[in-house]
Amino acid sequence: MVKGSNWFEIDTVEDVISPALVVYPDRIEANIKMMIQIAGGTDSLRPHIKTHKIAEIINLQLKHGITKFKCATIAEAELLAKCDAPDILLAMQPVGINIHRFFELIVQYPNSSFSTIVDNEEIMLTMDTLASEKKLQVSLWLDINNGMNRTGIIPNKEAVLLYQKMALSNNVIAQGLHVYDGHIHESDYNLRQQICDKDFDLVVTLKSQIEQLGIKIKTIVAGGTPTFPIHVKRKHVEVCPGTPLLWDQGYADTYKDLKFLPAAVLVGAIVSKPADNLICLNLGHKSVAAEMPPPRLKILNFEKLEHISHSEEHLVVECIESKEYAIGTICYAIPTHICPTVLKYDTVLTVIDGTITGHWNIAARDHILN
Repeated sequence: MVKGSNWFEIDTVEDVISPALVVYPDRIEANIKMMIQIAGGTDSLRPHIKTHKIAEIINLQLKHGITKFKCATIAEAELLAKCDAPDILLAMQPVGINIHRFFELIVQYPNSSFSTIVDNEEIMLTMDTLASEKKLQVSLWLDINNGMNRTGIIPNKEAVLLYQKMALSNNVIAQGLHVYDGHIHESDYNLRQQICDKDFDLVVTLKSQIEQLGIKIKTIVAGGTPTFPIHVKRKHVEVCPGTPLLWDQGYADTYKDLKFLPAAVLVGAIVSKPADNLICLNLGHKSVAAEMPPPRLKILNFEKLEHISHSEEHLVVECIESKEYAIGTICYAIPTHICPTVLKYDTVLTVIDGTITGHWNIAARDHILN
């Protein structure tokens, strides 16, 4: 096959079993460098790994001096520890058996520092008691709800008192505040900043109220990808971009101010042409995240498409130039939402300069590593 002129094309794509997910390490590394540039260095960066869940991408970030990470599952936390990540924040309040699993990580991986979030007294006291029983200290962040209404405690007097209890415990290290503002997704940067600043004022007020009790809050972990360029301008705030490592079409379309490179591409194929101007691809729900409204991907090498239907195994598109594409023709596509798309695959192929160089396991895809 003649080498293509587009960055996403694979020289030997006929050997790829589709559907497949492909990543481009050189573009991932470029995105890491851009993340660091926006953040003004690595000190305030705490990237989330939930998008990729891949050891090799963690190691690329470590190579560039990033030492603090955020994750959503115990398996992701363990993967980070296996990569010798120094500082690991589990940003999902553990409940039930996951509390014990979290403590097992602390004991099993002493070279990594683990912390997690709490938003209520019951879980905080459970963590306190277990830490006492195990004769260790547990690092906790108070999770704040500043408008997303998904997790976190409202920044009020109750939050002040809960943080005070954390700070006064001999078994708890009160690390600071954790604030995720995923409800802020305005495309216009200035409007996004205005809303972000307004909602963050609630957190600043809470911090002041806690510090009036003589309790110092050294760090606030804040935001996700859309707001990290805003939060990074604040002092003593760590930011947590995740999607920029791979990027996706949804964020590329919504946040024009963020210039990250798409670094993950789906490879599919035409499996049928059921009627005039209709093409059926093997990129169904089982291959690409389907929780977003259509279109759920952007096809890079076909033109003038309209998405018609999407089911488990099939994606049907209308294409007025369908006669130009034979059954079996390969397509390359960028998912609208990359995070849950990655979850559908065990491995990703790696491609550099059009050549397949190997594969990476999506090691923390499952909820249990060991």
